[in-house]
Amino acid sequence: MAASEQRPQDIAVIGMAGRFPGAADIDEFWRNLTKGVESITFFSEDELLAAGTDPSLLADPNFVPARGIIDESDSFDAALFDITSREAATMDPQHRVFLECAWTALEHAGCDPTRFAGPIGVFGSAGANRYLRAVGEAADRVDPFQIAIGNEKDFLTTRVSYKLDLHGPSVTVQTACSSSLVAVHTAAESLLNGECDLALAGGVSLMFPQVSGYVHEEGGITSPDGHCRPFDADARGTVPSEGVGIVVLKRLEDALDDGDEIHAVIKGSAINNDGRAKLGYTAPSETGQADVVAAALEVAGFMPESISYIETHGTATPLGDPVELAALTRVFGKSADGVKHCTIGTAKSNIGHLDTAAGVTGLIKTVLSLKHGLLPPTLHYERPNPELGIESAPFYVNASLSSWLAQDSPRRAGVSSFGIGGTNAHVVLEEAPRAEATASSTEWQVLPLSARSDQALRRITADLADHLDRTPAADLASVAATLQLGRKRLEHRDNVVTRSTAAAVAALRRRASADATTRNNSPSLQVAFMFPGQGTQRLGMAAGLYRSEEVFRSEFDRCAELLLPELGRDLRALVCDPPSKGDDETALDDTGLAQPALFAVEFALARTWTAYGVSPTAMIGHSLGEYVAACLAGVFSLEQALALVSLRGRLMSSTPEGGMLALPLAEAEVSTLLQGRPLEVAAVNTPALTVVSGNRAALATLRNELSAAGTALRPLHVEYAFHSQLMDSILPAFEKALHAHQLQPPSIPYLSNLSGTWITDAQATDPGYWTAHLRNPVRFSDGMAQLLQLPDCLLLEVGPGRTLASLAAQHPRAGSATVISSLGPHRSGPSEDEHAFAEALGALWNAGADLDWTARRRATRRKAVLPTYPFQRQRFWLGTDTSISVAQPALPPPEPPVPPAPPAVTAVTAVTAVTAENARTTVTDIWEELLGLDGLTPDLDFFSLGGDSWLAVQIISRIRSEIDVVVSLRDFFAEPTIAGVAEAVTRARDSSA
Repeated sequence: MAASEQRPQDIAVIGMAGRFPGAADIDEFWRNLTKGVESITFFSEDELLAAGTDPSLLADPNFVPARGIIDESDSFDAALFDITSREAATMDPQHRVFLECAWTALEHAGCDPTRFAGPIGVFGSAGANRYLRAVGEAADRVDPFQIAIGNEKDFLTTRVSYKLDLHGPSVTVQTACSSSLVAVHTAAESLLNGECDLALAGGVSLMFPQVSGYVHEEGGITSPDGHCRPFDADARGTVPSEGVGIVVLKRLEDALDDGDEIHAVIKGSAINNDGRAKLGYTAPSETGQADVVAAALEVAGFMPESISYIETHGTATPLGDPVELAALTRVFGKSADGVKHCTIGTAKSNIGHLDTAAGVTGLIKTVLSLKHGLLPPTLHYERPNPELGIESAPFYVNASLSSWLAQDSPRRAGVSSFGIGGTNAHVVLEEAPRAEATASSTEWQVLPLSARSDQALRRITADLADHLDRTPAADLASVAATLQLGRKRLEHRDNVVTRSTAAAVAALRRRASADATTRNNSPSLQVAFMFPGQGTQRLGMAAGLYRSEEVFRSEFDRCAELLLPELGRDLRALVCDPPSKGDDETALDDTGLAQPALFAVEFALARTWTAYGVSPTAMIGHSLGEYVAACLAGVFSLEQALALVSLRGRLMSSTPEGGMLALPLAEAEVSTLLQGRPLEVAAVNTPALTVVSGNRAALATLRNELSAAGTALRPLHVEYAFHSQLMDSILPAFEKALHAHQLQPPSIPYLSNLSGTWITDAQATDPGYWTAHLRNPVRFSDGMAQLLQLPDCLLLEVGPGRTLASLAAQHPRAGSATVISSLGPHRSGPSEDEHAFAEALGALWNAGADLDWTARRRATRRKAVLPTYPFQRQRFWLGTDTSISVAQPALPPPEPPVPPAPPAVTAVTAVTAVTAENARTTVTDIWEELLGLDGLTPDLDFFSLGGDSWLAVQIISRIRSEIDVVVSLRDFFAEPTIAGVAEAVTRARDSSA
């Protein structure tokens, strides 16, 4: 197969979504098509009577109790979109279904609109509003403006743009049956004009009541028996049906650059109108249809004979099918030799006529056919309609599932959709260019998952497990990239770290059945960086990160180059090369090397976390670690810090040999033990863990005495007595060096080892502070006590090992604080460190961190098509009792059933004298009534609950009506909480008194 020439005007179809009769999604739709399933529902007399059908209608011999319907058309996941139950109930279900479909289509395309760089357009259409007629008088009790906003077609696409925060054109397209394919054409033109960089295009049509039928009229467009028989001799009409479909479009060159999954390519499209060239306004026109097909082919640059399939409008009407075949034959020419080179078909034989959603449904079917290389059967075709003249045309009807064989050119197809009133649309498609194989990755992958509710998260997790089980050859790096960059971040979170599909499936299934998942309720997570000190170093301690993390590698290289003059050797050989048998494992015991090596690792690791979007709110270091904190805070430049740390290490290694011993005792107990001994307290790590320092002989004596008494001891991995009198000889030289540097006040708060509380500007910039810091005890426990007072603060150890994480977890104030280590335990190898870093990313994700996953992408990965969001739907219908209980700012999953609409807000009720005591109660009652929510607390934000400016006006009107106080819209928006509005009421009362 020869590849087609790529042109700037080519448009890629990179995502699709839909709900169709008998199919909850496009995968089920395709299965039904290939199996030849007819998805028309035939209702029994009992069902029709129960649904309120007029008995006299059932007696009409022309009444056909059939139509194509979708499940849950009256239900909606309002909480996901921050829409109140009251607003949801006032919305035309077509708007609700279209909004959910837009969400699904973007996920199918692997696109999170909040992180998409360019404008995203929305082009859509809706069928006639049958909802307001179905709910009857219940709609009369709702404010007319609110009814209009929720039901007029004008607001179909703009609501999607608002709820999903899309900034491209937002256009409702209405041309009757051809609307959604015209929307596709319009979206493609908008992309080519540069008005948007991504576009959603489609349509929706729903019918209420669902359980119903239609009256067949001879010569009309509806079938007399509920079956649609396109092109067949017995064709007498179509079947009214409902559904929704949306495609996601992008310029082909951009899609290729972005690694999108390309399902097909739009090579050209055209629209026109019949004018008066037909029998009547509602009649089709052979000329109009032929012209639009020819125009689209001309735009595509294709000869008609290169098209091997046409998804026709195919309504199976006595007039429509012959006119459509005549128009196609006019463009394609007659078959002089009887050769049939182009298949024709239509999805209407399976699902009926979806009205405004028909065109995009045909497009989706054709894209799937191109992708799978199969042509589904057109149902009920037995013998051709003699009026078609198909014998002399180059077309044949595909009556059974067949392979779509590619010849010398790529598979190509056309899709037609014609609207009553004469607006015609035709789109020319070509199969997607062959994607280059993606090299598999053996790196550890983080699969992040999130949802609005715990139930939805479990379903997402189980769905992904099932998907990966069905596709064991899936590229996990692509799966991870799609989950990381192509899904909106929601409150309930979980993750799996894996490097094999089989392990991913097993882990996901365990997580799906776990007792609890993580919910982050904090609007902004605070992260504190903890930097360990000497004793945590090991040979090859950064080998894993140096290999896998570009930012780490770049920052460590920078440090290593700057340290070459100071050390006379390249640290990368000791730190970044995986250790091998025969290496000198004591090479980093040299304090002169250990301290600059640890600093470089921790600094590079901190920069790596920053690249992932994890910036510290506060920091604490242990001895040497405070230098990393000070450097990140701007006290030292990197060059200054490296020079000072190198000097510090050299000076310390010039002191007499000594040692350090960790004791599981409180500082006061240890101080008593040390009386009369040449030993000192060097660090207080927790209230019950103290480190002593001094000469080796004295330490040995103390160790023997305490061991004999049964006290557990741990010698530290150091050769010198840090933070003791043995350091006194080097203090003048170090302070002199410090005076040569201009130090700056810190820009990020961090804890002082010297005072055990927050560093001051005066301390940070005083050379004497850093000299005393080298000599005096490390008051880490006191610093942790301060750090643990920060609300919603996660503790992240930024360095090798897990020493500080262990100390933090042992602190009596730790409580339920989340403590995470960046790397593996002391004896970890490179792979274990990569795994530990990936686990840390997952733990931060679970805690609510807004991670920048682009730092993890070494190259553009092809996006994976993954299961989409499992909506947690609830029925919303005016006139029924539906309410949502709210306990958190984000709406939780809806519970039972919108209270009956309250009286119009202009209704006058008895005026109550306002007092400070009843202001909050009154405001709460009004909010709960108009938002349709129960259990509101004073601090909940009005807009996070689904409120808008119009509803705010209604609340202000009710406040004035009930308690005769005027609150301005400006005051309402200044603090849009119950507490804030109640305070505004009190102020307004006082000012008018």
